[in-house]
Amino acid sequence: MPHIATAKGMSDQNRRGFWLRHLHRWHWISSGLCLIGMLLFAATGITLNHAGDIAATPVVTSRQAMLPPPALRLLQDAVPQDSRKPLPDAVRAAAGQALGIAIPPSDADWSDELIYLDLPRPGGEATLSIDRATGDISYERTDRGWVSYFNDLHKGRNAGPAWGWFIDIFAGACLVFTITGLVLLQLHAGNRPATWPIVGFGLLVPLLLALLFIHR
Repeated sequence: MPHIATAKGMSDQNRRGFWLRHLHRWHWISSGLCLIGMLLFAATGITLNHAGDIAATPVVTSRQAMLPPPALRLLQDAVPQDSRKPLPDAVRAAAGQALGIAIPPSDADWSDELIYLDLPRPGGEATLSIDRATGDISYERTDRGWVSYFNDLHKGRNAGPAWGWFIDIFAGACLVFTITGLVLLQLHAGNRPATWPIVGFGLLVPLLLALLFIHR
């Protein structure tokens, strides 16, 4: 009987050691993946919360250009079947080259006289218009600074699908980091009596703030 009890104790100890090793491994790997992203999102959480207190002076840049004749003929011959569709690839490439910018294949607003393209971006926006009769191109870009840029990245606003994928992957890594941290807390809680009171306090504070001070 003592031999069986000892073997059972060793088995429990080995099992605990196995989970501790794997939990620690995934905890530090996910923490490494999340580190820079968590710093970014924590810092921009503060700047977003105080957006009204942070002064920003928008910088507006305007450019004028002219479509080359072959691209202009494409616009003059095109008869849009609805009010929104992308620019033809040749026109988009020619306009981008004339302005020195990259123009995405986004939907533009077409009329008989004008084509208007809205180009939102993190930290600002831009607009592009093309006169279908003359080929005159007008481009205006507004830049609200680095704080606005990172605030928009925090929200995923106008940042494109690649940044959206990053946010999803980053959020998954954060879940791994927090869940493994919670399990590690549970495994070590026996030697740290303050563990669950601190965790409970971390839950209670935002819960009370939401219930008492946020009006629906």
